[in-house]
Amino acid sequence: MAAVAAAGLSAGAVNTIVGSGSLVTLPTLLAVGLPPLAANVTNTVGLIPGSVSGAVGYRRELRGQTGRAARLGVVAIAGGVLGAVLLLAFPSDVFEKVIPFLILFAVALTLAQPRLARRAVGRHGTERSEGPVLFAVVFGTAVYGGYFGAAQGVILLGFLGVLVDDHIQRLNALKNVITVLVNGAAAVLFIAFSHIRWSAAGLLAVGAVAGGQLGAVMGRRLPPNLLRAAIVLVGLAVSIKLFVDGFS
Repeated sequence: MAAVAAAGLSAGAVNTIVGSGSLVTLPTLLAVGLPPLAANVTNTVGLIPGSVSGAVGYRRELRGQTGRAARLGVVAIAGGVLGAVLLLAFPSDVFEKVIPFLILFAVALTLAQPRLARRAVGRHGTERSEGPVLFAVVFGTAVYGGYFGAAQGVILLGFLGVLVDDHIQRLNALKNVITVLVNGAAAVLFIAFSHIRWSAAGLLAVGAVAGGQLGAVMGRRLPPNLLRAAIVLVGLAVSIKLFVDGFS
């Protein structure tokens, strides 16, 4: 019980700042005896309160983004539902094989984001705006998030940094809202059609709520370059872990 609650605390903070908190909680749930599918769906449900807590903690950075969040939120919910359906209906082998490559691509985008942003503005003479590519990326990331979810924040924030012209802290706040909607949509299906270990989900939730507030305080104080470095380091660590697990 203590290990699961502590994992929830860590994941709540990590998800709010960067993403990939599931790489803390999923191994913990597996270690205490939950089967893989039960661990995955329980993890999604249990971390939702922490994601909400983190989004609330970043409410100041969400000012002026209501319309953007609503438009992207509709796409995110649709993707989260599709990802959950895929998880419940099909085996995970193929999807698990591409996860490390998706994360590495997101890390590369995060590193290149400042230069790409300057080129995008310089080439067109205008700031970037929402378009089909952004909506497609959010939908694809949401499908991934509904299916597995680990490091969806890293992937999403990497893409948002390239495709949306805004401060990284505001994009981080937007990322938190989108992941709440993705996980919430998936959780509805998991609760209806899968088996949730509610004792473990409750422990995760308690820890994650506290972690979400802690992460909001810590993340807001990080300079953009330091936050970007944290995203890259976490993304690399997650991808290496998934590569190692895939060969073990």
